[in-house]
Amino acid sequence: MNRAELLARVADRGERWDVLVIGGGATGLGAALDAVTRGYRTLLLERGDFACATSSRSTKLIHGGVRYLRQGNLALVCESLRERELLLRNAPELVKPLAFVVPGYRWWEKPYYAIGLGLYGLLSGGTLPRPQMLSREKTLAHLPSLNPQNLRGGELYYDAQFDDARLAIAVMQAIAERGGVPLNYVRVSSLLKQNERICGVRAVDLESGTENEIEARVVINATGVFSDSVRRLDDSNAPQMLAPSQGAHIVLPASFLPGDAALMIPRTDDGRVLFAIPWLGRLLVGTTDTPVREIAPEPRPLDSEIDFLLEHITRYFTKNPTRADVLSVFAGLRPLVKNVETQQTSKLARDHVIEISRSGLVTITGGKWTTFRKMGEDAIDAAAKVGELEKRASGTKNVRLNNRCNTEQSELLHAGLPYRSGDVLFAARCEMARTVEDVLARRTRALFLDAKASIEMAPRVARLLASELARDENWECQQVRALTELARDYLPP
Repeated sequence: MNRAELLARVADRGERWDVLVIGGGATGLGAALDAVTRGYRTLLLERGDFACATSSRSTKLIHGGVRYLRQGNLALVCESLRERELLLRNAPELVKPLAFVVPGYRWWEKPYYAIGLGLYGLLSGGTLPRPQMLSREKTLAHLPSLNPQNLRGGELYYDAQFDDARLAIAVMQAIAERGGVPLNYVRVSSLLKQNERICGVRAVDLESGTENEIEARVVINATGVFSDSVRRLDDSNAPQMLAPSQGAHIVLPASFLPGDAALMIPRTDDGRVLFAIPWLGRLLVGTTDTPVREIAPEPRPLDSEIDFLLEHITRYFTKNPTRADVLSVFAGLRPLVKNVETQQTSKLARDHVIEISRSGLVTITGGKWTTFRKMGEDAIDAAAKVGELEKRASGTKNVRLNNRCNTEQSELLHAGLPYRSGDVLFAARCEMARTVEDVLARRTRALFLDAKASIEMAPRVARLLASELARDENWECQQVRALTELARDYLPP
């Protein structure tokens, strides 16, 4: 993919876009993909890298949401399960089935979980195996390091797991292959209006500083936790729509939970579900639900969140992890829509919401990765009406999403991780990686798997990128410094 050629299309004042999407996370990518499958001229602008915020910091699950079933949100569970089935079919390299075990330590827990998960299995359809009750022995066979004291057995059920950043890149490539223009590092600075109606945006390429006025028949605000900021470009008095919360995760060596399944803890002290999930050769533990007031581009897990995760997971392991065992910590912000009836973010619905302003700005927010395709479809249904576009059906139910990657053998970048120098060049040439962080955080997942190792890899990655992107030695040094500072925040205090 040639970023310069895509930028040239943006600079062409003769091209008026049908749909312009602001935001390159799961929601924006889903909307842009839906638009191009309908044949609309589509432009996506992302001020950072694709999936650089919340969309690369999820719990890596494509799921219906057992917790939402407990809350009685049957409609969201059913919709999520339908979307899970589509992703298992359309992105088999990126979305894979995963077994989960819910342990029971009290006499009533096994039948209680069996009823709830039995209903979950019925709603799921027939793609994945049905839930089943496990004896104490079979529970330990699936999770050998589970705390055996007072264990009575468990319940086995199935959901799906994915690599969020890699799925984002696959969607971005699918957009480009169908004639759309997805661009990273282009910031929308203002909205253009004619007769009080939005008719485009003013945007600046953050690499060159070049600013362009870009015309579009409809503009979609799909910026996740930053949605209120874009809404206020349209109306400075727009009321706050979001009540964001932070979800923190820790990454441990896989040795803490060997076996063939993930662990699901159905209720923590604050009423959340907690997961310990095998992921890319590591163990991912999460997540928390902490209300936040400040929207930070790089949210940091709080000390209390790390303590919370370690304390809860320790109750279920025979080998107790400490901060010294943690390889990486990270946090993402959820764009939850406010509800006047509750201030608890853990109780806010995960459904998506679409708002259309008086001037025609289409805002879509809320939701989750599992339903990104349906969110995109709903956003374009609304946008087509606002932009008076020809009515066309969505085609995303049948779009295959592939995990294209480097196939050439080259030298390892670090002994503790599987990534190679060829992966860096492939990321720059085919996946629009522009920085060392792009490569180590999202084209590979080194920063999330081992923050210390990513610091050690940074100089080599910077050298390879500098050669590929025609950057000088000063750029190399700046990139290494930036990655090192970032990665230190991924190490537990």
